[in-house]
Amino acid sequence: LLQKNEVKEISRKLNVKIFHGIESDILKDGSLDYPDEFMNNFDFVVASVHSIFNLSEDDMTNRIIKAIENDHTDLLGHPTGRLLLERDPYQINIEKVIDACVENDVAIEINSNARRLDLYWENIYYAREKGCRFSINQDAHTIDGINDLKYGIKMGIKGGLQSEEVINCYNLEKFKHFLKRKVNRELN
Repeated sequence: LLQKNEVKEISRKLNVKIFHGIESDILKDGSLDYPDEFMNNFDFVVASVHSIFNLSEDDMTNRIIKAIENDHTDLLGHPTGRLLLERDPYQINIEKVIDACVENDVAIEINSNARRLDLYWENIYYAREKGCRFSINQDAHTIDGINDLKYGIKMGIKGGLQSEEVINCYNLEKFKHFLKRKVNRELN
């Protein structure tokens, strides 16, 4: 609650709408690591896998789909988990995951971090054909990391992405509508 109030105060002082979000870990069974009551405090929830990468393709796919089906999930973060030159993507049926994102109206991330570049541009074509929404994010862990956005934009362009398909290109009202599509959030 303290953090939420600080976000509201900074938003008011700067006269810029700042949304209060959280990245929730997708646990092995597909549940999110925070209970729904806790996630009710946030305007935006990103669900991402951060551990246990060695599941079978079916188990990993089902794990991620279960998280996508959670009403609080707005965005699936770094969908294949790859780290370039460091970790291969986990085994996953990306088409089933994209289909679940479309069915549950969850955006899929194009992660701009130069070590990830995840969702791979070839998968963007399939996702676009299905009507998926996207978000291009830096995955910045430092201030300089914000500059990585250009890599995600290039991946999106290579995949034919249009700005109207990208939730972080929405105007304020359209973005608020997106955030309220499944959970009745109080967006000040």
